[in-house]
Amino acid sequence: MAQDTIFSLSSGRPPAAVAVIRISGPGAHGAGARIAGDLPEVRTAAVRELRHPDSKDLLDEALVLRFDGPASATGEDIVEFQCHGGRAVVDGVLAALASIDGLQMAEPGEFTRRAFENGRIDLTEAEGLADLLEAETESQRKAALALAEGGLSKQIAAWQQQLLALSAAAERAIDYDEDDSVLDPALGGGCAELAVELQLWLERPRVEPLKAGVRVVVAGPPNAGKSSLVNAIAGQERAIVTAIPGTTRDHIEVPLALGGIPLLLTDTAGLRETDDEVEAIGVGRAAKLVDAADVLVWLGDPGETPEHPRLIKLHAKADIREPAPAGSLALSSVTGEGVSDLLERIGTLAASLLPAEDGISLNRRQAAHVEEAAVALGNAACSGDLVVIAECLRDARGAFDRLTGRAGVEDVLDAIFARFCLGK
Repeated sequence: MAQDTIFSLSSGRPPAAVAVIRISGPGAHGAGARIAGDLPEVRTAAVRELRHPDSKDLLDEALVLRFDGPASATGEDIVEFQCHGGRAVVDGVLAALASIDGLQMAEPGEFTRRAFENGRIDLTEAEGLADLLEAETESQRKAALALAEGGLSKQIAAWQQQLLALSAAAERAIDYDEDDSVLDPALGGGCAELAVELQLWLERPRVEPLKAGVRVVVAGPPNAGKSSLVNAIAGQERAIVTAIPGTTRDHIEVPLALGGIPLLLTDTAGLRETDDEVEAIGVGRAAKLVDAADVLVWLGDPGETPEHPRLIKLHAKADIREPAPAGSLALSSVTGEGVSDLLERIGTLAASLLPAEDGISLNRRQAAHVEEAAVALGNAACSGDLVVIAECLRDARGAFDRLTGRAGVEDVLDAIFARFCLGK
């Protein structure tokens, strides 16, 4: 547990209507009293004059709140000043706090890290808070909020209870059963059942496409209308459009939100054989992007369509060409024909890659530890040796401890909490 007392502005950058300044640590109440005088009762707000601890100059008249650890957001004593949000007011209060011995400015994410270290939240909830701060779409907000509110933590707790019961049964059998060669069928069956449940969670859509955006790649030969389509969807001139083949030399990425779904719309160089060294590099990158696409929008000859599990074939420039062949969507970036239908198809395919709005999804780190536990449980279910089963169950418990951050995660803590803003 950290012993330093920290402080920071925890609201948005001034000027603003209100600025929240937070103090947390063993010296929080003493520091708050030096500036605000008598503190209010715990979890009660009161108006106080804020004065510099040395000069006694009036800094502001603010709402003051007091929280006692461990029943606080960080698990420590906390004082909050809700001041007027002008720059001079905020700077004056922060300078007054900095003048008090034993107080130091908080690092980004330090309040949340203390909440984690003091057992107020686990690592999955901290990751949810970080995602919530970064959320830009409704889908991202809902997924992050489910994680931050402990949805995954509750599920992990249920798994851990099942795992502890299985471990207790295995250890009891080792200690008390006279014939170790006769296994209780319920033990192996319980291990197999929990392993299957974990595997089903691993098969759910992951959170990464929701955070980074579903990559929608627009591809085809030169002059097929790719850049015009990207501009039409984006609603602005993001890609250069000319009649000269090979105008697009490198890919262009346009972040968008479609019905609350984050997308990364990607324009690519025209796919063709070329002797131009620069264009050839762009063509090579385009080919890799086609392979990595979550959704592929193809504007080329239907007979040359790449194989892809989520493919939309377009008949571009429909205003000046023959009718669209079967299986292709007629589209014109000039008249707008087919654009709304294309967006609907993209939205449907993109939604299939994302977790349900009322569900909980795993990130890459979380999935790795769930997979560790599933493998260990699968090994336990297949073993006929009680000692091996007990050891596998211990391995599964260790995976869950790493999942919640209770063991073996020191190497990832800095990376996770560095995502937080100052004062959070």
